[in-house]
Amino acid sequence: MPVKVFYSSVSASKEIKKSQQKIFDILGAKKIPYEAVDISQASEDKDLMREIAGPTALPPQICNGDVYCGDFTAFDNAIELEQLEEFLKL
Repeated sequence: MPVKVFYSSVSASKEIKKSQQKIFDILGAKKIPYEAVDISQASEDKDLMREIAGPTALPPQICNGDVYCGDFTAFDNAIELEQLEEFLKL
């Protein structure tokens, strides 16, 4: 099952936009297949993200199938520690 990245295409937060773009850039550069799920297009997707990541979760959130991996901070830490594959449960 591919990695899913829950994101929002209409976020007003520059920090969220930068975080989302960094995730997409790194996954693309490392040729890790992923599915980008835009929570602003369907409320079911936002509900699924919050079911997996927690009721107050904001994008971006990352999971592998239905297994929660973490948020941007955890992703960034995994990059720093060179543990991205473990973080993504690949």
